[in-house]
Amino acid sequence: MTSSTPAPAPVSAARSVAVHRARPDERAVAEPLAEAFEHDPVMATFVSPGPDRRLRLEQLFWAMLRSGPLQAGTVDVAVDERGTVVGTAAWEAPRTGREPLRPVVAQLPGYLRALGLRGALAALRHRAVLQRPRPRLPHWYLAEIGVSAAARGLGVGTRLLEHRLAIVDDAGDAAYLESSTERNRALYRRHGFVELGPITGLPSGEPVAMWRPAVRAGA
Repeated sequence: MTSSTPAPAPVSAARSVAVHRARPDERAVAEPLAEAFEHDPVMATFVSPGPDRRLRLEQLFWAMLRSGPLQAGTVDVAVDERGTVVGTAAWEAPRTGREPLRPVVAQLPGYLRALGLRGALAALRHRAVLQRPRPRLPHWYLAEIGVSAAARGLGVGTRLLEHRLAIVDDAGDAAYLESSTERNRALYRRHGFVELGPITGLPSGEPVAMWRPAVRAGA
């Protein structure tokens, strides 16, 4: 899925924000994602506009996170001094085999509540298009990243990104993502990602695939 994150700010601006691994029952992690993607043109393809759109986006992201990343421990959250979740980044670890279907099937009711049947089918087509250009080499995948409006411009997205990339580098792994805007791509380039090219075939938007090679030990 296309990522949505604010432009970076000086590190000092985000010193009061702490980043940690999300708990499997921490439903608040879906809120920054729903807020960040509320007006995203790609999401409009399968989450129709309406007064309850934010709620349906929260339901969608909660189902997505519960279908794998939360249980795998690869969801990072940023919280402020009051303990409020202000940013979320969901990653997929390098696969060692086929993606397990049971967690996805268990979340089907949540997907249908959020999207309806037509929207769910559109989301499946969207996912299939995004899957095609993904490199076959083992890699971490940044599925979603978003920051709440109240925390944008404070470097929260940068903190989230750097937190997981430190783990990726310690393991000597590569990373991959898709990005819809030049503003976000500039941030990713500063963190070692290179553009592979645009992803075509989506009904709205043309995200760019980005790859971050594994960092060699001692480099």
